[in-house]
Amino acid sequence: MPRNDKESEDAVMKFGGQTSTGGRTAMASILVAEDDQAVRDFVSRALAYYGHSVTSVPDGSAALAALSERRFDLMLTDIVMPGLDGVALAAQATKQDPAMPVLMMTGFASEGQRAQNIAVERVISTPISLKEICAAVEEALAARRARAH
Repeated sequence: MPRNDKESEDAVMKFGGQTSTGGRTAMASILVAEDDQAVRDFVSRALAYYGHSVTSVPDGSAALAALSERRFDLMLTDIVMPGLDGVALAAQATKQDPAMPVLMMTGFASEGQRAQNIAVERVISTPISLKEICAAVEEALAARRARAH
């Protein structure tokens, strides 16, 4: 387990990801798994802008590696990714940390149906605005806080 921010960043870089807080105090630690770099960067920057500490990774295997290194408050993942897809990733992630909300994104209705068989907070159909993604994240984090109390 990383003991400080430098070790966390070093660990994230091993997974091919990035960590950003947008220069603000982090509200929540969020893992973003998305194989499309443009989408991954866009979503990560938006969440960082809202003050979250964001770790972004390019695939499900890198996400599992990041999850083994540290705890996240929420995971946002694409469903369709090469290798370990978002459904398999979510199933493994929720076994590791059942309290961590998982949001899934997909542009394919049939893939969204597959995600209904596992414990996910919400499946977000794309295209969707960044404002809507950030609102879904805030709702999931609020629900997690409510369950914790």
